[in-house]
Amino acid sequence: MADQHSKAVTFAELHRSGTFVVPNPWDAGSARLLSGHGFSALATTSAGLAFSLGSADCAGLVGRDEALANARSIVEATRLPVTADLESGYGDSLEDVTETIRRAADVGVVGASIEDTTGESGKEIRDITEAVDRVVAAAEAAHAQPFPFTLTARADNFFHGRFDLDDTIRRLQAFAEAGADVLYAPALPSLDAVKAVCSSLDKPVNVLAAGPLLACSVAELGALGVRRISLGSALPRVALTAMLDAAAELAEQGTFGFAKSALGYAESNALLGRS
Repeated sequence: MADQHSKAVTFAELHRSGTFVVPNPWDAGSARLLSGHGFSALATTSAGLAFSLGSADCAGLVGRDEALANARSIVEATRLPVTADLESGYGDSLEDVTETIRRAADVGVVGASIEDTTGESGKEIRDITEAVDRVVAAAEAAHAQPFPFTLTARADNFFHGRFDLDDTIRRLQAFAEAGADVLYAPALPSLDAVKAVCSSLDKPVNVLAAGPLLACSVAELGALGVRRISLGSALPRVALTAMLDAAAELAEQGTFGFAKSALGYAESNALLGRS
């Protein structure tokens, strides 16, 4: 608990000045690799977990127990603070959201994100009143922990094709009032949208490095007011791309050039075998 408290304090303080990147490992091995590159914290990824299980993301195919087991494995693989992607809280009731936050704290994470999605096709985004109530429940559970648990609230409009910046900002402002510590709207369409979101809030903002934001540096996003930058499913998709490229070469050309640039066995063993 003392170690978790120390990590929680460190993670909370990262949001108070400057801009930092929180990459998203999808398992213990990728968490261990990322831990050796100077990052200050890590975040789980629901998409990365789903892909590793042979499932689609945002399809309700990965449950709370699997997500928390994945988070625990990542926590145990690194000395860095870990925040968890808990999707919409894994349940319809406020009690479900509360229990999810409590159980997340129990596996060792020091923060988590809750999004305003339903998991239902055709009605992906919750009514704002319902979404706010769920953030209130999550915030109460988070802030009842014996350490500074950092709660991030996500407004997923743009992620689900609902291109309404005004509504997104209204939701983020409401989530901030409801007790969220960090605000996050993934898939913002432009730098102007990022600037509008950041300037409308008096709490730290996380952005997803995707789309037009990929052309920016950490410093440039920081100048717009961004405090935290996450990668979402980018790293597992990089791994999938390399795997598919290798498979295509092998199947179509019958050659093994893909293996020439791969890490050697001994190097891989050393990297992932260290304590």
